[in-house]
Amino acid sequence: VIEPLQKLDALLKERFHFTLISQQNITQVQSFIGNFISSLLNQGLNLIGSITMMYFFLYFMIININRMEAAIIRYLPFKRNKIERFGHELKAQTFSNAVAVPLIALVQGGIGYISYLIAGIPEAGFWGILTGIASIIPIVGTGLIWIPIGIYLLAINQTWEGFFVLSWGLVVLSSMDNIVRFVLARQMANVHPVITVLGVIIGINYFGITGLVFGPLIISYFVILLQIYYTEYQAPGLTNKKTKPEPTLHIGPPFFKKRVYPKKDS
Repeated sequence: VIEPLQKLDALLKERFHFTLISQQNITQVQSFIGNFISSLLNQGLNLIGSITMMYFFLYFMIININRMEAAIIRYLPFKRNKIERFGHELKAQTFSNAVAVPLIALVQGGIGYISYLIAGIPEAGFWGILTGIASIIPIVGTGLIWIPIGIYLLAINQTWEGFFVLSWGLVVLSSMDNIVRFVLARQMANVHPVITVLGVIIGINYFGITGLVFGPLIISYFVILLQIYYTEYQAPGLTNKKTKPEPTLHIGPPFFKKRVYPKKDS
């Protein structure tokens, strides 16, 4: 990291008499990198702990196979067909996010790798892998990789390479990210783009990397609950229950009724 910055600093000193790297800047960079590595290690330990807990619960789910599902279905306050809707949504969302996200990363990494090869960037495969990983991050996405690369190429006088990487990222990578993400999500689970993007943002914020699955799933479940509530309690004419006539209120005992005698022939 420091070596290309030093080259850029020397170029700025020579042309613009501007100092980029000072002792204070280096100290700040070292502090930032130290904090970043510490946070990365903590996230790694949290991930290992989460995986360990998942296998712990998986053990009891395997030895109590079908009993847990039966208990959940028994205690849930929904009819069986409504519970099946939750199951289908869980399966579709999980498959969509577990398959679509790696496919998006693979496509984005391959497209970025092609641009880096054309621009003659060293270790193009490494930067392609980082581009694929960055595609998981919502909103910013692959811009975390190709924007600094393009700016760095412009700074070291590789003008057309820098403009090519920036143009390729702005036109191809950015649009391809949206196209691939939404097309795959809709094809696999018919998920609305708002649910996908909002769910990923909320999920990563609260659950970390596993929020890629849980975030959209929570929002989808909320929408399903609204639909069930509307179907059961709000929509008119959806129930087939026949309303019974109200009972007639009789005043007085039945022997007070007037007797009717047959008329005699005159």
